[in-house]
Amino acid sequence: MNPLRLSPSRVNDYLNCPQLYKYRAIDLLPEEISLDAERGTLVHTILERLFDAPAPTRTPELAFALLPTSWEEQLIARPGLREKVQNDKEWIDRVRALLTTYFTLESPATFEPTEREVHVEVNLTESIYLHGYIDRLDIAPSGEVRIVDYKTGKSPKPGWEEKALFQLWIYAFIYWRTMGVLPKLLQLIYLGNGELLRNAPTEADLLRTEKKLISIAEEIVYSIENVSWRPRPSRLCDWCSFKNICPAFAK
Repeated sequence: MNPLRLSPSRVNDYLNCPQLYKYRAIDLLPEEISLDAERGTLVHTILERLFDAPAPTRTPELAFALLPTSWEEQLIARPGLREKVQNDKEWIDRVRALLTTYFTLESPATFEPTEREVHVEVNLTESIYLHGYIDRLDIAPSGEVRIVDYKTGKSPKPGWEEKALFQLWIYAFIYWRTMGVLPKLLQLIYLGNGELLRNAPTEADLLRTEKKLISIAEEIVYSIENVSWRPRPSRLCDWCSFKNICPAFAK
């Protein structure tokens, strides 16, 4: 059996619904275009390009100026997206609102990110390959590391923060394992409601993350070897591209 490839997204898929994981990671089935995901991609692209500009010019006006070209490029790259967007003005206004919220949470003219969209990877075990892409990595002159992730949705409700932070704990674990440095701060930026979720990870947090990842990987391997994928119906099913073929909804 080839090494199992895991990423925060695929781990999240399996935790939400093993059947969803199968459709995406094993069967590689095509999915319907998600407007929420495409809006997030557009905002991420603009924020990445914003940091290509000299620090003093990183203003809301520049972000708005980057929007038309970035949007046209996305339309070309994603056939079928054009017909999904029913109202151009409403779409653009929503993206502008998310970008405006970003500038209430950070001042990009005051710092230089060390890396953006950085690929991190590690062999969790001899048979488990773990990787992912960090939106932004900030390393202070003193050596302290901050891992930042942008979210265009709303922050989690009280009691759900740990689930939201799990993705960043995975990134922090990979960084710790590969660089030998424990990240000082993890930061989720929620543009949907202008909230920040921060966490200072400990070695104990990352060791628990490692243990949980190995446990999840073992479950996935069992599912593969036994062709056993349990659907896990939830409210997320209403947004799933595979609902019409899922055993949980078969007539």
